[in-house]
Amino acid sequence: MSSSKYLLVSLPNSISSENNSDAAFKSLRTTLTTASVDTHAFNIPTFKIGTLDALVAQADELTKLASDAEGVVGKVGDSLRGLLEGDEEKVGQQRVVGDSMCLFLFSLRFVSRVLRGWEMWWSEPVDQYLQSFSWNKVKYRSDKPIAELIDSLRKELVGVDNDVKSKFSQYNNTKNNLATAQRKQTGNLSTRSLASIVKPTHLLTDSEYLETHLIALPKAQVKDFLRTYETLSPMVVPRSGIEIAADDEFYLYTVTVFKKHGAEFVHKAREKRWIPREFRGTGSGGNGIEGGKDAAADEKRELESLQKEERKLWGEALRLGRNGYSEAVMTWMHAMALRVFVETVLRYGLPAEFVCGIVKTQPKTVARVRAVLDYEYSYLGGNALGRDEKGRVKKDDQATQTEMAGAGHGDAEYTAYVYYELDVN
Repeated sequence: MSSSKYLLVSLPNSISSENNSDAAFKSLRTTLTTASVDTHAFNIPTFKIGTLDALVAQADELTKLASDAEGVVGKVGDSLRGLLEGDEEKVGQQRVVGDSMCLFLFSLRFVSRVLRGWEMWWSEPVDQYLQSFSWNKVKYRSDKPIAELIDSLRKELVGVDNDVKSKFSQYNNTKNNLATAQRKQTGNLSTRSLASIVKPTHLLTDSEYLETHLIALPKAQVKDFLRTYETLSPMVVPRSGIEIAADDEFYLYTVTVFKKHGAEFVHKAREKRWIPREFRGTGSGGNGIEGGKDAAADEKRELESLQKEERKLWGEALRLGRNGYSEAVMTWMHAMALRVFVETVLRYGLPAEFVCGIVKTQPKTVARVRAVLDYEYSYLGGNALGRDEKGRVKKDDQATQTEMAGAGHGDAEYTAYVYYELDVN
């Protein structure tokens, strides 16, 4: 994804002498050539307008909706980045906008191999989508009241957010379970699974009075263990401490204790920073040790099952993330189109005769674009914006600015034209 920044600019058709949208857009584009930016038409249909009070309330609703949509776009993008381990090239391939069913089909390997060349007909990079935006009149009929359109967009956004969060949560839980299972196979003797290490012959499982404990010991503590384990608690079987495994950090010993003193032995072992290990398999023992020849096979099957489930959920999360990103971007842009329309009507009145352009620029050149727009169109602001003796734009009517803030324009610096910045990262 490029570091481009987009600006939405709406102006009345009256900025051109012909007083029509084509001429107004041409005038806007010509004005911005001095700022070395790329300007495209952002086509917005005419919507059904209610009362002035309703428009003011809808302007506030659309401000929140657009902010929420931008947040969802960012969250889904971050989820895709995490899924693809930060590979920005791969992330960019997934962050496209198009029909959700086609995006789903092209995520399937057998379809993508056959029809990859046709994908461009249904999906496109975000830059291309923004620069060729067209209101989806099938999904969001422009003859519906603005309040209904806002409600539809909000429901769409909530659905996307919930679906993506649910699937990625499911994937992350499985991924964590898999990591835990893998650590059991590769850790040291204090943490790893003992299923492939402990044999039935190492344990007493059929004694009425005796039980076997497994103790993992740091190498530096082995001498102390051998010197003291027999007196750690009453009724420890002498010379029952037997080494059964070792790695670079730990030794694993068995110790036989009378059952009635087993809990005391374990407690005192922990006090000495030895690590009692529990072993789970088939069969049962009174000391919490369970063993059996099928334990290692059971853990291997569990690991393979988790690996299979993780791969399956990874693919599902990728498909849903790709679709969710597309839907979130489209919802965001439709919310912005409505926001521009409502703000333009509130700013310039009826009839709604205006032109909207989307300007592609870089973060470092935004100030220059603003300066060009302010210089050319400050007269649209009436008393809110004026010029000093050198022709520089200034705000010279504090009372008007206060009124603007009270009317809902106080969340950002006031401009004589409708203006919004879009960060699509």
